[in-house]
Amino acid sequence: MNGASREALAAARERLDALTDNTSVDATALADELAAVTALLDREVSLRRVLTDPAQAAEAKAELVGRVLGGQVSAETADLVAGVVRSRWSQSRDLVDALEELADVADLTAAQRAGKLDNVEDELFRFGRIVSSSTELRAALTSRTAAGTAKGELLRSLLGGRAEATTERLVARLVTHPRGRSLEAGLESLSKLAADRRDRTVAIVTSAVPLSDGQKQKLAGSLAKLYGRQMHLNLDVDPEVLGGIRVQVGDEVINGSIADRLEDASRRMAG
Repeated sequence: MNGASREALAAARERLDALTDNTSVDATALADELAAVTALLDREVSLRRVLTDPAQAAEAKAELVGRVLGGQVSAETADLVAGVVRSRWSQSRDLVDALEELADVADLTAAQRAGKLDNVEDELFRFGRIVSSSTELRAALTSRTAAGTAKGELLRSLLGGRAEATTERLVARLVTHPRGRSLEAGLESLSKLAADRRDRTVAIVTSAVPLSDGQKQKLAGSLAKLYGRQMHLNLDVDPEVLGGIRVQVGDEVINGSIADRLEDASRRMAG
């Protein structure tokens, strides 16, 4: 998002945080309703354009939301969406993207309240690794000809009882309503939202063998000092890493493996 849409999304996130700070608000139900509004506006292009038309008065757009959603969603959800459409959006699609993100954040908030956010972060990461390693699974989950119900059933067979309910919900929405995103991009986005939920940065750590608890704590502490914020480690094991570790934080890669050192030495000798 650029310009006005980025500012509008930031304001919407603040409204959502203020709403979900009230523990009497059911964050899971809120996520369901926001997802339903997202699906509605994704289908109804004309409605979406009216709600993002800069020529329309902000209050008129909010009143339209009230008429469309009245009796269909809770008062909290209707008020939140009304506030969102009062903002200025650079493109009509940005509004739908923002509502989808709010739905995901609401689900992650529910997980955080239940003390399950760490589990959800780890499960999203592991599921992404499983998908990337299985061409058949990825094809089944991203098929344009397969019905959404069939994809949902496949996900339930994979995750049902093996993952947190929030993880299942997030992945199911992504798979059944991808909205033009790749599965990998969607999972990465969800992982970042989960990390942002507690103001943490995700570090992808690849090692030849599993790290001990002591090694994980030491590495997390070192990275926290380096980046000036708490780090969440997503751990991956790759036997091709001959020793040490490889750490990726965003676009930055910290190479510490024997394989990387040998390759670097070979380049220097060849040069």
